Amino acid sequence: MVASGTLSDLGQGITVGDNVGISEYAYIGGAGGVRIGSDTIVGQYFSTHSENHVFSDPDNLIREQGVTRTGIEVGPDCWIGAKVTLLDGVTLGRGCVVAAGSVVNQSFPDYAIIAGVPARLLRMRDMSAASAEPTLPEDSND
Repeated sequence: MVASGTLSDLGQGITVGDNVGISEYAYIGGAGGVRIGSDTIVGQYFSTHSENHVFSDPDNLIREQGVTRTGIEVGPDCWIGAKVTLLDGVTLGRGCVVAAGSVVNQSFPDYAIIAGVPARLLRMRDMSAASAEPTLPEDSND
């Protein structure tokens, strides 16, 4: 985890909730601030990049034009697959599922299932099915 790339501007930092599992080889760049909600699970090679370089002036070097920082927020109870990248300004709502390999460059609401490069909404989780009582298959010998 990296709070900032420079000592002169330490950035906002990283906040991780309770019971969060982050797998190996994750890079969490927290210069613009990263918050990960409780009970979230994250696959290998996850990365966050909570700042962007300014490049609007072609007469000046990009590295001298500064950065913008909005921050990244992941709600509680999310499942983020392996090799997912979250870019600056993204908010994932509660209970989101992000497919492996996705690059997320926009925000998504609670219970969204998203995938792709760039990530897009596939569907919403069916919360009524999650709360229903499990049923057993009927006996076929009747």
